[in-house]
Amino acid sequence: MNEINTITVVGAGQMGHQIAMLGALGGYRTILCDIEKNNLEKAGATLEQLMNGWVRKQKISEQEKKEAFERLSFTEDLQAAAKQADFVIEAVVEKLEVKQEVFSRLDEWAPEHAVLATNSSTIVNSLLFTNRPDRVVNMHFFYPPLVMDCVEVVMSDATSEETAQAAMTVSRRMNRTAVLLRKEISGFVANRILGALQKEAVHLYEEGIADYKDIDTIVKKALRHPIGPFELMDLSGIDVGYFVQQQRFRETGDPEDKPAACIEEKVKQGHLGRKTGQGWYTYSS
Repeated sequence: MNEINTITVVGAGQMGHQIAMLGALGGYRTILCDIEKNNLEKAGATLEQLMNGWVRKQKISEQEKKEAFERLSFTEDLQAAAKQADFVIEAVVEKLEVKQEVFSRLDEWAPEHAVLATNSSTIVNSLLFTNRPDRVVNMHFFYPPLVMDCVEVVMSDATSEETAQAAMTVSRRMNRTAVLLRKEISGFVANRILGALQKEAVHLYEEGIADYKDIDTIVKKALRHPIGPFELMDLSGIDVGYFVQQQRFRETGDPEDKPAACIEEKVKQGHLGRKTGQGWYTYSS
């Protein structure tokens, strides 16, 4: 495996910009790419604010912050960003057809030695067809990446051991705890367990057994979870979970995997959680 010096992160949304910051903090030259200039500008401003907070809390020094930002660059040019990469992490919207299109371009433009990783929480890497299946891997960060200390590294049957270990090394350089899964399954470990809890929470709500606020209270007080399932949906984005469930339903055809009606209604209304100011709860700007 070639030495990894430059990481390209594709997608400057709520996951991508923080993953890119982890790369820069880990000492990698990091390129954050997004087709929307506004997303890049927002990402830069958000990261500046977050890192200023880290300096105030003495998690990093002012010098460490300065050096990290010197390693981080922003671009709308995917081709140029891909050509410079030793390791790519895709973090675009959780839709199979979008990810397949991105991977097709990355496969064309990235150097032959480059590893192509997807941050997908559900879509297994064997569905992202490329001419380098041995150098494709899932690298699932948890939201928010700058806070959550875990990465699920997932191999397909085609992923090489060298590629998997490269992803583990990158995760550790980013100061994350990396766990290697040697067999693909949609949703991996954490989201399958969490999904079962959220699915039951939504079922109890739709059946009129309990109000969503009461369900959150019970989960936090009785089960000692730091956040309730409906609060978590708002935090991570209701649309994100909706797309995940849609993908699972397409794969299995099982009616049990179909998104719940109340979730579908939230997405149609544009009530996606904290990022839109309205989800299960209402948020002030």
